[in-house]
Amino acid sequence: MTGLRDRIVAEFGSGDAHAENTSVQETRHVSTELENDVNNQLPDSGDDSSMFAQMMRDAKSRADFFASPLPKPAASRIVAVSNQKGGVGKTTTAVNIAAALAAGGLQVLVIDADPQGNASTALGGKPAGGEPSIYHVLTGAMKLADIIRQVPDANNLWVAPSTMDLSLAEIELVTGEHREFRLRDALQKYMNAAHTGNGIHFDFVFIDSPPSLGMLTMNALVAAQEVMIPIQAEYYALEGLTQLMSTIATIQQRFNTQLKISTILLTMFDRRTNLANDVAADVQSYFPNELLETKIPRNVRISEAPSFGQTVISYDPRSAGAAAYFSAAKEIAERNA
Repeated sequence: MTGLRDRIVAEFGSGDAHAENTSVQETRHVSTELENDVNNQLPDSGDDSSMFAQMMRDAKSRADFFASPLPKPAASRIVAVSNQKGGVGKTTTAVNIAAALAAGGLQVLVIDADPQGNASTALGGKPAGGEPSIYHVLTGAMKLADIIRQVPDANNLWVAPSTMDLSLAEIELVTGEHREFRLRDALQKYMNAAHTGNGIHFDFVFIDSPPSLGMLTMNALVAAQEVMIPIQAEYYALEGLTQLMSTIATIQQRFNTQLKISTILLTMFDRRTNLANDVAADVQSYFPNELLETKIPRNVRISEAPSFGQTVISYDPRSAGAAAYFSAAKEIAERNA
């Protein structure tokens, strides 16, 4: 299967055989040429072809993403992706932001801390029960280095997979010693080893937590420095956030003083509806500094990609969904943690 970088070069129209081995820098050069073309094609405000205008905006987002290198953080950024409300695009956001950052040249790890294992499925396939997974790390049977694997067609993206065994961890950790710190300690040991050359230094670590506030989510929040909260653009968008924010405040006070909400991302957004725009304004009023300018639209390609064991970034990099995640990832990378 063709790698993502080669696919982007092909999509952006490089015209020689050497493009098969194009470097990230050359890919950005090709994308810059596309950006120039896009700037010359963007319709003026009087153009009523809204679909064409959106296509041009999406093309420009992709070109902007590859036009310059993404900044590497001074230290690894560890981000818990959390929302106790299901169906908001939590896992979809985790894997696609991670994949976009990896496509931009950063080293990224996704830790699947959800027993459903949807992040693992989207990143190349979920292991069978009993196979090495994050469950074995949390129970102390294995080290993090023993279970992480590279995601197919993504040179800079890695995953610590989940299996249904992880559902047992919720029960086992309740009576376990040092139960809130299992993931933090395992991750810290790995990162300390990486500093000495015995492992990969990750620029970003994303922890996909369950849509609940149990022990697995607590481990994710204790291990993280930042919290990213995807919110669906619907009437009850802020429902459940009160309890999540209360949990975050408790974690800050008792276990992790560094933890903070750094990112709010609106998902399943339809700019044509008054409801979606009202929700955006409402969220903006509550989280003026955390809300990303980018909004993730409803897009069938985003929904289709996991069934092929891929993110939308590799499945269809020209889609509106991929363009939105490229843009959101660029915002996140350029923000100071």
